[in-house]
Amino acid sequence: MSPSPRRLLIVVPALNEQESVGDVVHRIERCVPDATCLVIDDGSTDATAAVAQHAGATTLSLPFNLGVGGAMRAGYRYARDHAYDTVVQVDADGQHDPSDIPSLVAALDQADIVIGARFAGTGAYAVRGPRLWAMRVLAAAVGRVAHRKLTDVTSGFKASGPRAIALFSRIYPAEYLGDTVEALVIAARVGLVIDQVPVEMHPRQAGTPSHRPLRASVYLVRAGVAFVLAMLRPRGQTAREVNS
Repeated sequence: MSPSPRRLLIVVPALNEQESVGDVVHRIERCVPDATCLVIDDGSTDATAAVAQHAGATTLSLPFNLGVGGAMRAGYRYARDHAYDTVVQVDADGQHDPSDIPSLVAALDQADIVIGARFAGTGAYAVRGPRLWAMRVLAAAVGRVAHRKLTDVTSGFKASGPRAIALFSRIYPAEYLGDTVEALVIAARVGLVIDQVPVEMHPRQAGTPSHRPLRASVYLVRAGVAFVLAMLRPRGQTAREVNS
């Protein structure tokens, strides 16, 4: 008997991305026409929600800005409540290539979470200085917890299967880097399998990058704090969130 087709939800957290979100939605629809595209309007003050809806997406508007972690937690709860068994997170700024979504989803046959890795041999995406060092240290640390070789644990482009949805709909960190590093550590510590596939990143289409120079200068410290917080979370409590 062939496996049942996945019910796929593409979650696009968006804050003031009216200039790019419409094109992102159209590209998602071309690459994965059977998926539902859900744009989470994270307290935008522009026409992000209207542009996304006009492009054909389902929209969910938050009353104020919660950050990527808060927006994604809403997305995972939407997936749980509407019986989706697969969630793929895609940025609204056009950097993630929706043509990579099928590869991430296919890799879920052997994993619970699949990261779209920017430093795994595909594309020319690069960072320098303290942020690069932090990414390497974090990748090694999270990989050790996950018992996998990982090269990019701060990527926001990732796919989650049923067990990850069950976990993240109840526990999903909203702090800076919590939606990447801390979430992966939480998942790994309760036995979820994490893997990665190489992807290519594109330049941001519009808007302002979230990593300003000052923020990048304290990246290493905050990333370390996110990792420590995840390791301090009681393992048994988190495990119950997966199995309940």
